[in-house]
Amino acid sequence: MSGRVVYTGNVIVDIGLAVPALPEPGGDVLASASSITAGGGFNAMTAAARDGAPVLYAGQYGTGPFGAIVRDALRAFEVAGPGLRDMDSGYSVVLVDASAERTFVTYVGAEGQLRLEDLRRVAVTGEDVVVVSGYGLAHPVNAEALTAWLPALPEETRVVLDPAPLVADLPPGVLGAALARTDVLSANARETRLLTPGLADAPLSERAAALRPRLREGGTVLARDNSAGAWIADAEDTRLVPGFPVTAVDTTGAGDAHTGVLAAALLRGDPIDAAVRRANAAAALAVTRRGPATAPEAAETDRLLR
Repeated sequence: MSGRVVYTGNVIVDIGLAVPALPEPGGDVLASASSITAGGGFNAMTAAARDGAPVLYAGQYGTGPFGAIVRDALRAFEVAGPGLRDMDSGYSVVLVDASAERTFVTYVGAEGQLRLEDLRRVAVTGEDVVVVSGYGLAHPVNAEALTAWLPALPEETRVVLDPAPLVADLPPGVLGAALARTDVLSANARETRLLTPGLADAPLSERAAALRPRLREGGTVLARDNSAGAWIADAEDTRLVPGFPVTAVDTTGAGDAHTGVLAAALLRGDPIDAAVRRANAAAALAVTRRGPATAPEAAETDRLLR
């Protein structure tokens, strides 16, 4: 494996709280557990690394109480830049309710100050897989840098885009520019519906197929449908790669686990169906554990696949 997974999204701090249910406006609820850990893009990078891929972090990060947590976590990876000295990293309050669903409230810090000169520190090759997150595109400074940088990547470099929950709030020009250089779009069911508002009650399979023309020529769309698996829409056809039903306790980071393992599999040269099946397995294992960076080691994924 001579290439790397180059991650351009945001690493922040997750303040996790396990609650029985979200409180009503003006109300309160007692959490049964809490944690403070590196999160955001850290989850996807950890998933890729645990699946055997070399990982480089090309995003921005800060200095301060939260920046210290991020910097310590980033020691596990190659990091492109020195970070900012005059701004702290951001954080997200993650509420996980009794159904294992998660709700986020995020404050943006240094990770929202990624500039074109920061990205140009990275010598991307045709063997690399570049991962872009909708969270990064949601910040105006990052969006300007990424949409200028992506078209200049080598022709052979594959770009994976995870649009993230904020996809409906992305400026159309920013989203369109990112999609135009995307080789694999991987979105969950909600995000897929938000990306195809004109299709009313159409199933995910049709929505996935409808998104293909917005990608780079030859692009592939993945529509992740929770435990049912993921729909693949590519030049061949549209088909479902089944999932692995499990009892979920925390869905935080499930999409990141899927994206990270998918990128690692593509980096190794796995065919798309095999890469998606492996990512499905990793995401299934991740939701059986509490916390953000719960992606399995490669051997665990191998056992589930067998």
